[in-house]
Amino acid sequence: MEEYIVVFCTVPDEKTGLDIAEKLVKARLAACVNLNGGITSFYWWQDTIEKDSENLMIIKTRRELFPELEAKITSLHPYQVPEIVALPILQGHAPYLDWIREETHQ
Repeated sequence: MEEYIVVFCTVPDEKTGLDIAEKLVKARLAACVNLNGGITSFYWWQDTIEKDSENLMIIKTRRELFPELEAKITSLHPYQVPEIVALPILQGHAPYLDWIREETHQ
């Protein structure tokens, strides 16, 4: 059975998110990317608590593609340390999971 994941990645603005999302889907590293705007992130950076407006990409793909997806995001992302975290999809609608498999490849 394929192992599917959802990857979260924050970006500084919608333009950056649209650019990265399009490139991930075109490269077939992701079957789908949702871009959610208007989030506020609080985090430690260089010994200071930061607060920024960001956009969140929710990326659906296969676990085996994570290394290539991570490399692609890192090459396109403006942050020095981008958030790229993957969570397993433990269960899902079988036709949707089949669609992820069909739309992604190595």
